[in-house]
Amino acid sequence: MSLYDFEVETLAGERVRLDAYRGQALLIVNTASKCGFTPQYAGLEALHRDYAERGLVVLGFPCNQFGKQEPGSHDEIAGFCQRNYGVSFPMHAKIDVNGPQTHPLYAHLKAEQGGVLGSKIKWNFTKFLVNRQGEVVGRFGSITKPQDPKLVAAIEQALAG
Repeated sequence: MSLYDFEVETLAGERVRLDAYRGQALLIVNTASKCGFTPQYAGLEALHRDYAERGLVVLGFPCNQFGKQEPGSHDEIAGFCQRNYGVSFPMHAKIDVNGPQTHPLYAHLKAEQGGVLGSKIKWNFTKFLVNRQGEVVGRFGSITKPQDPKLVAAIEQALAG
């Protein structure tokens, strides 16, 4: 199955096929509003704005599995992201990234790029980088900030290829 075969739901309840992003590079991130890493929203928004014209799209997926740090409703999440960080990149419905209810997209991402915990996501703000061909080419943990030179270099490479 290709990344482009998956369908996701936005915070507004709209269904979107990832095929809509064919030909673009994606940075897919599980997010949370009450986490020590939450300020990364600012850096993710900066990446989205700085690289949008070159074909990068940041996709946020709220998740409440880590310390119950995303307890809000979809409207509350949207308001928080807009009010505090001016988030303009697509935000999606809350999902599970681990366990029996893992969203199929995240099952695919983890199968393509394992991490230190194998197929499990360790915490909020884990980032998966997808190149223009839909291949998962990188995985970056929570401690990797959006402006980290290694992540920026990987984004540049994904956009170039």
